[in-house]
Amino acid sequence: MARIPKEYKECDQTEKAYQKQDAIFVARKRSVQASRQKPMRFVKNVGLGIKTPDSAIEANYVDKKCPFTGNVSIRGRILKGQVMSTKMKRTIIVRRDYLHYIKKYRRFEKRHRNVAAHCSPAFTVKDGDIVTVGQCRPLSKTVRFNVLAHEAQRARTGKKTFRVF
Repeated sequence: MARIPKEYKECDQTEKAYQKQDAIFVARKRSVQASRQKPMRFVKNVGLGIKTPDSAIEANYVDKKCPFTGNVSIRGRILKGQVMSTKMKRTIIVRRDYLHYIKKYRRFEKRHRNVAAHCSPAFTVKDGDIVTVGQCRPLSKTVRFNVLAHEAQRARTGKKTFRVF
């Protein structure tokens, strides 16, 4: 069982602005009723049968675009795909393969789309892994999805191998 900290633990300050969670008041005074203290980390359940990862509860990162610790709600589509690129900071490219029916020839053709998704520091994702992404509000010009679950890659397959989930 993951443990939510009762005392404040500051995250790594590598950005220009001071990094803190919006829902937590850092300068809280000690209260008389120590038993009814609120935890010093904001964590929520995104719903839809998705479990909040332990790393999101126990870690001390600050990410306002994280669906578990930030101000983002998941609504709309839930998709699964293969990670193609992790070169951007907290953003990954997910490849979605699908079959398109051609009526004239009565056959299917293989097609794919690349989807940009925000990846929270709660997940350590590598190229080739399978991720579940959920739709959210636009986070940037191209990012409209957020990583919700992560399955480590088992067998080594090609990057552009066709896989339907």
